[in-house]
Amino acid sequence: MSFASYMASLSGKRVAVIGIGISNRPLIEALLDHGVAVTACDKKEREKIGELADHLEARGCRLQLGEAYLSHLDEDVIFRTPGMRPDLPELKAAVDRGSVLTSEMEVFFEVCPCPIWGVTGSDGKTTTTTILAGLLQASGKRVHVGGNIGRPLLVEADSISADDVAVLELSSFQLMTMKKSPHLAIVTNISPNHLDVHKDYQEYISAKENIFTHQKKQDIAIFNADNDVTLSQSLRAAGHVRLFSRKHAVEDGVFLRDGAVIARRDGEERKVMDVADIQLPGDHNVENYLAAIAAVDGLVSDDQIRSFARTFSGVEHRIELIRERKKVRWYNDSIASSPSRTIAGLRSFPEKVILIAGGKDKGISYDALGPVINDHVKGLILCGATSRVIRESVERAPNYAGIPICEVEDYQQAVNLADTWARPGDVVILSPASTSFDRFSNFMERGDTFKKIVNALP
Repeated sequence: MSFASYMASLSGKRVAVIGIGISNRPLIEALLDHGVAVTACDKKEREKIGELADHLEARGCRLQLGEAYLSHLDEDVIFRTPGMRPDLPELKAAVDRGSVLTSEMEVFFEVCPCPIWGVTGSDGKTTTTTILAGLLQASGKRVHVGGNIGRPLLVEADSISADDVAVLELSSFQLMTMKKSPHLAIVTNISPNHLDVHKDYQEYISAKENIFTHQKKQDIAIFNADNDVTLSQSLRAAGHVRLFSRKHAVEDGVFLRDGAVIARRDGEERKVMDVADIQLPGDHNVENYLAAIAAVDGLVSDDQIRSFARTFSGVEHRIELIRERKKVRWYNDSIASSPSRTIAGLRSFPEKVILIAGGKDKGISYDALGPVINDHVKGLILCGATSRVIRESVERAPNYAGIPICEVEDYQQAVNLADTWARPGDVVILSPASTSFDRFSNFMERGDTFKKIVNALP
């Protein structure tokens, strides 16, 4: 089915789109372009949506805004926004009345004419997706990046060729209701995350598994052999399984040996490149490369892989070097919205760092973070709702030796204090170990705010 034929199938039907955010706006416009009766629902009040509300109404879109935005849903088709549980009482009632509940990503899987490669995991999704897309582009492929990053691809589906590749970062929220899996699936790692939305850890794991559970024998699934959860998942995959490992050799996949990246297939192995070729800091980024290389092995030449690794400097908000001032390096790792992500970031530096952390809790334990902070941090500045729980994890850790800890009101104070503490050769990093939603709309806004303050230092 093409996107045009899908739109034609909606003729005479009423469609509700929940969420008037960036990802859904192109969908709303496309539905209106095709003459579909659209109701756009959003929890924000009209004044917060601004001129967009006037624009949509002028186009014939009905708006349902504010606290009652999910009331009386009875449209034929309902597009839920990523992050909204499909079992909300209002959605369940609509489905019971005959509504079809779907999402932009589910429909894209139905209409996409080219192979889909999907990446999920608790950490490393965006970087692995970006590396994967870059390697495919280096080989001459036309690549469309979307899902949890990039742009919404559904409305562009009819301009995608069968010879292209769609590379998607897929979150647990997007995967929860998926009935199809990509041709090639990568699971970077699994650790407790988003437990403020998911009922429990098992539901989170189950959502992630939808990236491979609907695969066929001819499909490919790539798993992290160093992670217990993903290794066990590899035993249940229907497609061809490849593994990657930073710690030991694997029979089919990619691994490290003596500082070199080794690819093995059908009993034969070869050196792809040296770890030193990878410009991104940290063992976690080495794992991201191993996963991506396992996917493109045989499609992208080793020369192209080496060339890309030597020049790719990373993705914004992911251990991003902001500036060096007075011989102090300032980094933005705002993407680190969980303890495991901050742990990986701290382990990326050989020296002890000054850490700025804190944000909104999402229901996961901070116990593992405390010992790592004590080992890798020379000064801790806390800002946000999780300040207390992070401080407690540090102070009750068995290796606590009294590192300086200070709680501040905002990032301006945090940066000013870090600037006072820092000496030539030091590293200052924002790596919150928490979500941004206590003060910011997303991690990008948080990172941009931090960068603006750091760049304003005289």
